[in-house]
Amino acid sequence: MSYEPLLDRMPTTRARGLVDRDGLFGDARPAYAAEADFKIHGGCGLMGICDESGSLMSGEAAIRAMAVQRDRGNGLGGGFAGYGIYPEFPDHFCFHMMYHDERAKDEADAVLHAYFQVDLAEPMPTRRVKGISDAPLLWRYFLAPDELKLEEAEMTAEDFVVHTVMKINSSIDGAFVASSGKNMGAFKGVGFPEEIGHYYLLDEYEGHTWVGHNRFPTNTPGWWGGAHPFTLLDWSIVHNGEISSYGINSRYLEQFGYTCSLGTDTEVAAYLFDLMLRRHKLPIELACKALASPLWSEIDRMPEEERAVMRSLRAVYGPGMLNGPFAIVLGFNGGMVALNDRIKLRPLVAARQGSVLMVASEESAMREVLDSPDVVWAPKAGEPVIARVDGMEWPIHGDLHLPAEEVSCAVTGAEACEPVGVR
Repeated sequence: MSYEPLLDRMPTTRARGLVDRDGLFGDARPAYAAEADFKIHGGCGLMGICDESGSLMSGEAAIRAMAVQRDRGNGLGGGFAGYGIYPEFPDHFCFHMMYHDERAKDEADAVLHAYFQVDLAEPMPTRRVKGISDAPLLWRYFLAPDELKLEEAEMTAEDFVVHTVMKINSSIDGAFVASSGKNMGAFKGVGFPEEIGHYYLLDEYEGHTWVGHNRFPTNTPGWWGGAHPFTLLDWSIVHNGEISSYGINSRYLEQFGYTCSLGTDTEVAAYLFDLMLRRHKLPIELACKALASPLWSEIDRMPEEERAVMRSLRAVYGPGMLNGPFAIVLGFNGGMVALNDRIKLRPLVAARQGSVLMVASEESAMREVLDSPDVVWAPKAGEPVIARVDGMEWPIHGDLHLPAEEVSCAVTGAEACEPVGVR
């Protein structure tokens, strides 16, 4: 059999295929993230569950919630993120890595060991699961930035990690960072979510917050690095819909040192939250209003003070606003946030039972996990559903109804708005 016709059709980008571990195709490996010749329209499924008391839940609950939404995907992507899952390494950044081959691993290892103190590096624990095949090399690293390198770079530890993630994802062919936060991790791949969950042994992990995703790719390919959640530091995003503003969003993020290199629109949401919440220190409510901004006609009808706030957000963060139909869940170490687009073109349902807050694409997912919900409701368009874990430092402080002059100062100040390149 001749492989030349196949090779002629393969893109020559850095995103390479999963199949050629033995070098059958020589230097021209198949594309890691090749586009399909056709487009399938459909929807994705998502969920998020948080116990605000801080009690830990088995990852099995997240698997069950996604299993009942199996028909929302097509087996080309599933994934989860869990928080509080590494109590033995609470202060270490944990890198979950995907490698196409040993060469990619060696190059990424060199970067990590050059700039970090690596206290543990090991293969990701997995089990054989029917339906999961062609997995990349999966490793995890518990590490901390080298203090001398940190001082030389004149960066915070978080910015140093962001810089490293961007470097690996954009410049090391066949190496991808699945997650990079503290006491959390993302577990994703090609398959249905319940298959992915059991493949990564999530039933053996416990966390206070879980998010999950079942993928039905529409505009982008189904590949291991392109499965949800997309993460950066502690932030993890699962998404149902299409972000039609991806082009302007990604160009806007480039001004601040972020590089979108994973070939999917969802990636911008994770970076936008990091920019607004961690770097610009916006209250979570304001960040959500910036991403899913009310229509101008709605803003014009608001009370004067709130109208001034919304106009400031639209003026400053216009290029960061997400257009198109979407439902997203953002997970982080203080809890989670769920958000619909401003017209609610994708389904999102919420429920509460005691200290547990849960969101999902379908009510059936919550009925599967919660035996007797106190309340079930459909959040309004553009209104965030927020869970806060008691006793944990809430990373973003603030109030949606701050005085207009304070908000204008916060979102138009030089520190917040001048592009800050990551070294």
